[in-house]
Amino acid sequence: MTSGDEAIAAAEKRAASTRDRNLPLWDDLPIPNDTANLREGPNLNDACLALLPLVGVWRGEGEVDYPTIDGPIKFAQQLTIAHDGRPFLFHEARSWLLNEDGSVLRPAARETGFWRPQEDDTIELLLTHSSGIVELYYGKPRSQTAWELGTDAVIRTATAKEVTGAQRLYGLVNGDLGYVEERAMVGQEMQPHTSALLRRVVG
Repeated sequence: MTSGDEAIAAAEKRAASTRDRNLPLWDDLPIPNDTANLREGPNLNDACLALLPLVGVWRGEGEVDYPTIDGPIKFAQQLTIAHDGRPFLFHEARSWLLNEDGSVLRPAARETGFWRPQEDDTIELLLTHSSGIVELYYGKPRSQTAWELGTDAVIRTATAKEVTGAQRLYGLVNGDLGYVEERAMVGQEMQPHTSALLRRVVG
């Protein structure tokens, strides 16, 4: 087989357990349900084609570290990237901390927001964090399977920790979704903060 044939075969094998799964649906919703499965629901808006590989539900593990914490600390995460046919993607990430043996310690960070692709290939990513922080990222695709973004604005509530900037790089690695994040906060310069590798569980 050629490498292209092998890639298609590998993708089909990975999709065997995920292709028939989707988000819970409301059967009485008078507008389209969100879908994280491109085989179901409304068609993906043409404006979102550069983000198509991101659509799905992803779950895996990573590490968080920073000079101000006693790390690195292991965490797990579920990331949902879905759409309703309009020119944006919905983003929701839920994390939980893990003990050294991999058992669940407690719920951790949550964030929700929207990916908004523009005609010039610019991507706007708006994220709101449960910790009281709101971030506006701008970025562009680095390739067909990688996206790099950095904050243009960060606002926070009076009780949130000081965050002055962040950068993220998302990319597909052998069908899995990996990302790394750098942050400048609590008086520290921009530096690595979190990284994770997530496997597709829906889509």
